[in-house]
Amino acid sequence: MTQVNQPIQTGKNDMPQDGWIDRFVPAPARPYLKLLRLDRPIGTWLLLLPCWWSTAMAGGITADIGAKQIVIMMALFGIGALIMRGAGCVINDLADRNFDGKVERTVTRPLPSGQVKVWQALVFLGVILLLGLGVLVQFRIEAIIVGMCSLPIIITYPFMKRVTYWPQACLGLAFNWGALVGWAAVTGTVEPAAIAMYAAGFFWTLGYDTIYAHQDKDDDEKIGLKSLALRLGDATPKWAKGFYMATTLLLGIAGMLADLHWSYFVLLGLAGIHLGWQVATVKLDDAANCLKRFKSNRDYGLLVLAAIIISHLAAAA
Repeated sequence: MTQVNQPIQTGKNDMPQDGWIDRFVPAPARPYLKLLRLDRPIGTWLLLLPCWWSTAMAGGITADIGAKQIVIMMALFGIGALIMRGAGCVINDLADRNFDGKVERTVTRPLPSGQVKVWQALVFLGVILLLGLGVLVQFRIEAIIVGMCSLPIIITYPFMKRVTYWPQACLGLAFNWGALVGWAAVTGTVEPAAIAMYAAGFFWTLGYDTIYAHQDKDDDEKIGLKSLALRLGDATPKWAKGFYMATTLLLGIAGMLADLHWSYFVLLGLAGIHLGWQVATVKLDDAANCLKRFKSNRDYGLLVLAAIIISHLAAAA
């Protein structure tokens, strides 16, 4: 593997040079693990949590599948999310390799910095997708079919920032597909509660990824890329508040459709305080602030998961 040029050290780049990959992984493998963003797990969490929400919600109201099977499914979704988030990052980096070299935050990524060639990334992507398929086929046929239907959206997303100021909408469609797959894995169907949860995740993504996009807005504007951060500008907090209100409302509807215990709705409201904190404290011109609010969505997702599990336990008591 030939390194065409050395990574440029900047204070804003998203490829840390002193993380566990650089300390513990042999040099030839490092760029590939960084392609997968294994040292930056927040994307995996955000892809995984809608899978866990729907699996937990459906599992608690389905008598055909026991707790042990639900735990196994959730473990498989954890592995699958790690793999497919990595595959999505490779696809995104292949599509954006010429742009990433012009953006301070992304200039040190393996493809624009020359650490990985295009053909090597394509071969690596093929291997990753086969591994993802290997996880998917562990589920029932209905879940496999639903999962495969997400591929066109996953492939389309990296190109949307060239044609629309709403690429976050495409990301929302892709990143929350697990809400449908999880429900299908448990029940063999996609019921209205799953659709409401999917819609909730869509608006959740619009909120958190718009905040995230404010890190790149200056560079994006210079090179002609589009995002909701550029479209909404200083109005982002107002819009994010609306997106997050829709998230909470739709998760509430999902709970009603699934006939969850009243404790779910109380805990969902408490989780919503976290989203309110994001909106109230975000500083759009402070990249570190935006990144911290973005990463905090893992905690929000875990709070929602806890609400679902506690609701089932309360109903069974």
